Amino acid sequence: MRHGGSRRKRSSSFVRYLLVLCAVGAAICFLMLNVLMRMEASSDQFGDGEHFEEPPAQTTGMEGGRTSCATVEQMGDPFKDGVRKESLRAVTIGESRIEMEKCGRKRESKRPFHLVGGGNNPITIVRYYDVVKSNHDCIMVPYDQQNGLLELHRNLGASRVRQLPPEQFCKHGFVMGKSSEAGFGNEMYKILTAGALSIMLNRSLIIGQTRGKFPFGDYISYSDISFTLKEIKHLWRLNGCVKKFNRRLIMRIDDFEKPAQTNVLCSNWKEWEHPIIWFQGTTDAVAAQFFLKNIHPTMRAAASNLFGWPEVLESRPNVFGELMRVLISPSKNVEEAVFSVLKSGADPDISLHMRMLMNRSVRGLQAAVQCIRKAMLNLTGVSKPRLVLVSDTPNFVKSIVPILDEFAEVIHFDYEHFRGNISGTDDEFHKLDFRVKDWGPSPRWVAFVDFFLASRAKHAVISGAHRRVGTTYAQLIAALAAANNLDYLGNKSTGSDFSFLSSFQSNLLREGLKNQVGWGHIWNRFAGPLSCSSQPNQCAITPLLPPAWWDGIWQSPIPRDIKRMENYGVHLTSFGTVDEDGLRSFCYAKKNVLRTIPFIL
Repeated sequence: MRHGGSRRKRSSSFVRYLLVLCAVGAAICFLMLNVLMRMEASSDQFGDGEHFEEPPAQTTGMEGGRTSCATVEQMGDPFKDGVRKESLRAVTIGESRIEMEKCGRKRESKRPFHLVGGGNNPITIVRYYDVVKSNHDCIMVPYDQQNGLLELHRNLGASRVRQLPPEQFCKHGFVMGKSSEAGFGNEMYKILTAGALSIMLNRSLIIGQTRGKFPFGDYISYSDISFTLKEIKHLWRLNGCVKKFNRRLIMRIDDFEKPAQTNVLCSNWKEWEHPIIWFQGTTDAVAAQFFLKNIHPTMRAAASNLFGWPEVLESRPNVFGELMRVLISPSKNVEEAVFSVLKSGADPDISLHMRMLMNRSVRGLQAAVQCIRKAMLNLTGVSKPRLVLVSDTPNFVKSIVPILDEFAEVIHFDYEHFRGNISGTDDEFHKLDFRVKDWGPSPRWVAFVDFFLASRAKHAVISGAHRRVGTTYAQLIAALAAANNLDYLGNKSTGSDFSFLSSFQSNLLREGLKNQVGWGHIWNRFAGPLSCSSQPNQCAITPLLPPAWWDGIWQSPIPRDIKRMENYGVHLTSFGTVDEDGLRSFCYAKKNVLRTIPFIL
C-alpha cells in the first residue's frame, strides 16, 4: 500500500509540474505574439523602418520607449519647406510624358512640372514649365503667367472651345460647378472642385448661375475661362449637336454626400460620355481627393498628377490656391473696400483669422499672440509687421487690438465706418439672424472684403478658433495668399518663405485633436489615436492642401470617420490604412447608379 501511495504522489507531482510548464510556455507564446503584432502595426504605419527617423514626441508606454503620438507642431514638420514646392508642384493635368535629362542620365518622367493637359499639349493655369536639355542637367524654363493663361484659353478655356468646328464642339465635355450662397468657404469649394475635376477629365468648366447671377456675383468677379449653362445651350443649338450628330445635352449627376450612390471610388469617369458632369455636394477639399483611391488606374493617375501622392505630405500642390488665382477676383466694390483699409500702403505681412463664434477666449488670444511672434521670426528687415485681423466676433477684435498694437501695425476692416457703394447693397443675407452665431453679426459682404484683404498677406496666414481650427474659409485665404506670394518665375516675391500656421490653445488639445471633427477642418485627418493628449499651446505649420486620406506618418482617423468611410466601401484600420482588396470587392458588388438630367434647348 505504501508503495502504491508513493506512485500516486509521484504521478500527481508530475502532472502539476507539467501543468505549470504548459502555463509558462503559453504565457511566453502570448507575449511573443503580442510583440510581433505591435511590430507589424508599427511596420504598417512607418514602412520597413530602414530609412525612418522618428521625430521627438511624447511616449505613452510602448515597448522600448517608442513614441506613440505626436503634437500638432510635430505633425506639421513635413510642411516646413513652405509653399514654394507646393505651388510649383501644381500640377500636370493629362498624362503627357516628358523627356528629362538630369545629371547626365536620360529618364522618362510623369512627375508634374506643369498644370493642365489638353490633348497632347500640356497647358497650365498659372505655372507652366518647359524642359530644356543640356549636357549636364535639365533646366526648367518658366513661361510667364500671361502666356500660361493664354495656353489655358487656347486648349480648354471658353474662348477656344467656342471656335471649335461643330463636330468637335459637340464631342467636347464639360464639368458643372454650381453652388448656392451659403457659407463662402463650403460653397467656393464646390466651384473649385469642379475646376479640379475639369482638369482631371480634360473638360471645360461651367459655372452655374441662379436667375442669371453667378454665385456671390455681387462680390466676386469670375474670369472668362469658364462657360455659363445658358451659353452652352445656345452653342448646342447653333452647332446642331442634336440634329446633325444626334448628341443630346444631358448632365450626369454624382452626389458625393450620398455614399451608397456616388461613383467617386468605383467608376472610371474618363469613360463617361455625357456632355456635362456635375459632382454634387463637394463642400471641402476632401471630395476631389477621393479619386486618389479610385480603383481604376487611369482615374487614380489623373488625381495623383493633380494632387500628388497622399502619403508624401511634404510635396503636395497648392491646387485650390492656383485655381482661385485664375478663376476669381474681387468685384469693383469689394476691391474699393480693400483699398480703403490699405490706404495706399503696403500689403500686410501677416493675416490672422480667428473663428470665435461670439466668444472672447483669453486662452485663444494668448495662443494667437504666441503664433504671431513665431511668424515674425521669419521676417527679415521688418521691425513692426503689418497685420490684418479678421474675425467673426467684433468684440474679440476690440480686445486683441491693444495687445497686438505693441509689436505690430494692426489693420482691419470696420464696415460701420465704410461709406463705399457696397455698404448700401440691398442684401437679403443682412437679415439672416439665425446665422449670427455661425457667421457673426456683420453683413455678409464684409466676409468678402475680409477674404480678399487677408489673402494679400505676404509672409503668413494664421488660423485660430474657439473650437475648430483651419476652417474652409481660413484654408482658402491661405491658399490664395500663397498663390499670390509667388512671382511669375515661381520665386518668392517677398524674399522669404510663406507659412500657413494653426494656433491652438491648450484647452483645445486636452484630448489631442479628437474634437477637430468635420471633413472641412484641416486637422481632421490627424485627429485619431496618434495625436497626443494634454498638449500645451501649439503653433503648427499647416498644409495648404488639406489631406483627404490617412497615409502620412502621424495621420490617424477618429472612430466617427472610420464608420463614415465604411459607407463609401472603405475599411480603415485604426492607423488609417485602406483595405484596397475590400474596396475593389465593394465596387464590383456595388450597383451602378446613373442619374441624369436632359436639358430642353
